Amino acid sequence: MKSSEMREGGCLCGAVRYRLTGPVAPSVHCHCTMCRRASGAPVVTWLTVPSAGFAVIKGALKTRASSSHGARGFCPDCGAQMTFVTSRRPDDVDVSVGTLDKPEDHPPRHHIWTSSRLSWLHLDEHLPDYPESSPGEDGP
Repeated sequence: MKSSEMREGGCLCGAVRYRLTGPVAPSVHCHCTMCRRASGAPVVTWLTVPSAGFAVIKGALKTRASSSHGARGFCPDCGAQMTFVTSRRPDDVDVSVGTLDKPEDHPPRHHIWTSSRLSWLHLDEHLPDYPESSPGEDGP
């Protein structure tokens, strides 16, 4: 994505809206237990944007620590999980692709935390997968 391009998204009820500007990293399917429990879904697809490229433009996210290094941002009204931030990558924000207005623009490139993958889930099996986070990254 060019630095002048922007993407927007928001929660289910519309109380929180956000904007992404600048480059985004390719999205990934995360299979970790924490993502699964926080979302209620068998997998969560994320993309990463520099913190400076993420802005809440309506409402406010509520955050909750989900580990000793990470926190999840969600809508205080409907509970939709939208972000993940970690002290291991303090200059980045992971954004739930499913909350983007055009999630189809961000197909995933690989799977992470497949050591936690549900045995019955068969999704994009042609993509590379990593038992933990991507090499050189510390994802959700």
